[in-house]
Amino acid sequence: MEKQTTIKDIARALNISTSTVSRALRDATDVKPETKKAVKALAEQLDYQPNKLALSLLNRQTNSIGVIIPNLDYVLATMVKGIDEVALEAGYTVMVCQSDESFGREIVNTNRLLESLVDGFIVSVSSETKVYEHIKKIQNKKIPLVLFDRVINHMQAPKIRLDNVDGGIQATQHLIDQGYKKIAILAGPENLNISNKRMEGYLQTLKANNIKFDKHLAIHCDFNQQYAYEATKELIAMKHRPDAIFTISDRMAIGAMLAIKEKGLQMPKDIGLVGFNNEPIASLVTPSISSVEMYAFEIGKATAKLFIEMLHSEEDMSEREIVIKPKLVVRESSLRTTIAK
Repeated sequence: MEKQTTIKDIARALNISTSTVSRALRDATDVKPETKKAVKALAEQLDYQPNKLALSLLNRQTNSIGVIIPNLDYVLATMVKGIDEVALEAGYTVMVCQSDESFGREIVNTNRLLESLVDGFIVSVSSETKVYEHIKKIQNKKIPLVLFDRVINHMQAPKIRLDNVDGGIQATQHLIDQGYKKIAILAGPENLNISNKRMEGYLQTLKANNIKFDKHLAIHCDFNQQYAYEATKELIAMKHRPDAIFTISDRMAIGAMLAIKEKGLQMPKDIGLVGFNNEPIASLVTPSISSVEMYAFEIGKATAKLFIEMLHSEEDMSEREIVIKPKLVVRESSLRTTIAK
């Protein structure tokens, strides 16, 4: 393997010091023009490539962004694609770490990215995360930070999020408009903000339509198909079972659909179903599943744009918050307009 040319090789060939070569390559004013010319000519001849790690240590800039996400499911992977597209155009490399919904791994990922001298962080917290000292550590070091999707409400940092309350409202109101009276919800972990906001939209809509909330129709479980399957089996085994289910993710909606079909119930006639995220699978199953579109790719792009703006702005952006509006996509699983009410 051919040895890579170093500053020492150039210095030895020209019989000058390595520091002179380094300054000449940086166009330092204290180096004679003829020396600069000789150094640059030889550097080009020998195909000298500067040590990017050394330069980053010197300049404290790596042109890299540390992205921490809770998992690599369809939604977050799509958001990361949006982040990466904008970052690449701006000359930045994205370093992605997933916590796998683990608080401990989230801390490890944060520390490793700090050691890698990333220029800043874009973070979506795990479902286990309840304390945020590791995130505050980033801010204490004056490193740029943007929170996205699963944001930390009380933390002063730029944020990009979906209007999850509105998503819950749209899903629940649609079911009511289709004639469903007893609507259950499969909500996510109780400590997770996006879960609570989607459920808040559900509760607001029931109240606005004078429908009494039945706590037995609300089940909290992980964003997991199997948990949703088991939870739905409980719901449809009830003496007065629900006639519709709103799940706060499409993975949960698939689990609910499997339990509904296993019971021999028909959608939308016997029971309606609405999911959240509008993943491709929602349109591929039979019946196709109504779902709330959250524009994941656009959220990713908006997050990266906000981060890059923050890097190059002198204004305080800690209070900046961008909220993306969702849109319900209605499909067969909940559409009862042709069925007599």
